[in-house]
Amino acid sequence: MSTEQSVQAPRQAQDSAADPVAESVERAAQRIGPVAEPASVEATPVNLLTERTTLPIARAINEGLRAAMAADERVILMGEDIGPLGGVFRVTDRLQADFGSARVLDTPLAEAGIIGSAIGLAMNGYRPVCEIQFDGFIFPGFNQIVTQLAKITSRHDGKVPMPVVIRVPYGGHIGAVEHHQESPEAYFAHTPGLRVVAPSTANDAYWMIQQAIQSPDPVLFFEPKAKYWQKGEVDPAAASAPLHATRIARTGSDVTVVGYGAMVTTLLQAAEIAGGEGTSLEVVDLRSVSPIDYEPLLASVRKTGRLVVAQEAQGGASVGSEIAAHVAEEAFYSLQAPVLRVSGYDVPFPPAKLEGVYLPDADRVLEAVDRTMHY
Repeated sequence: MSTEQSVQAPRQAQDSAADPVAESVERAAQRIGPVAEPASVEATPVNLLTERTTLPIARAINEGLRAAMAADERVILMGEDIGPLGGVFRVTDRLQADFGSARVLDTPLAEAGIIGSAIGLAMNGYRPVCEIQFDGFIFPGFNQIVTQLAKITSRHDGKVPMPVVIRVPYGGHIGAVEHHQESPEAYFAHTPGLRVVAPSTANDAYWMIQQAIQSPDPVLFFEPKAKYWQKGEVDPAAASAPLHATRIARTGSDVTVVGYGAMVTTLLQAAEIAGGEGTSLEVVDLRSVSPIDYEPLLASVRKTGRLVVAQEAQGGASVGSEIAAHVAEEAFYSLQAPVLRVSGYDVPFPPAKLEGVYLPDADRVLEAVDRTMHY
């Protein structure tokens, strides 16, 4: 069977004969195509990344998806215009040509339907990867995510895994309208049962998308779309770190600055400027906002005694708020100044011409650094 034919994963043995929901989902899965063990499928040769190379983040995600699909026939991509077009940002470019229209599915413009279908497929052994075209378009699917996707495993006493990945291009700096530039990660980080990650480098993007697909739990994969064309080295030989591991992006001794996704680039820019002025910033890249690997961050704060948290999202009830509270609880006696936050303002995302005022930049980070240094 070629990869353009449909593949159904082996189902776990379950006593669902009398369950009308399970029967309905099973009928839907059967309509996709004939049953076959993933290992028995004769794959069309696909060119995979085999050597270290420099790639933009968008291409790194593309290569990560290609590697995951080649490794596991249960991986299916779903989304709006992701087939021949390759998606709005071309992240799925040529994946339908490589794996066929049965595994790279162009869907209607219906986010609730995309995510609901992915839930049903996951219940039948598949590993669906959904693309939400823009961050602000995730809200029509919000109910499916928080009331179904996040809860099904718990609802079934851990016996029904939900290996669904939702890819979300997020954040600003692209000069677009507000529903193309939002940062809604806090909604999902607040929801038990979901994992939420945001890579900042090409290498992390390549590996983290594969790790997310391998997870038995649903993962919201936030992609910093303003950095899609930022290049970095990708090493296909070994994963850079576990999916939820925090990394130290730059060592320093005076102030810890922490962020995730696109904000890490801004923090590194601020650290370079501060270094020229005699202040040493340690830059911490969370990589994951739920769960958060706090130990590297706490160790850094205990070393520097000062912390600035930065994010594009609004500051109220946010990931940054949670980090500030947690550090105050766990490292209070190490702090030499209050934890400061730099974020978008607590207003709706403004028109494109004003995004430079709304979004944090290196100057706003450095202003917070100066305040904490002179406390």
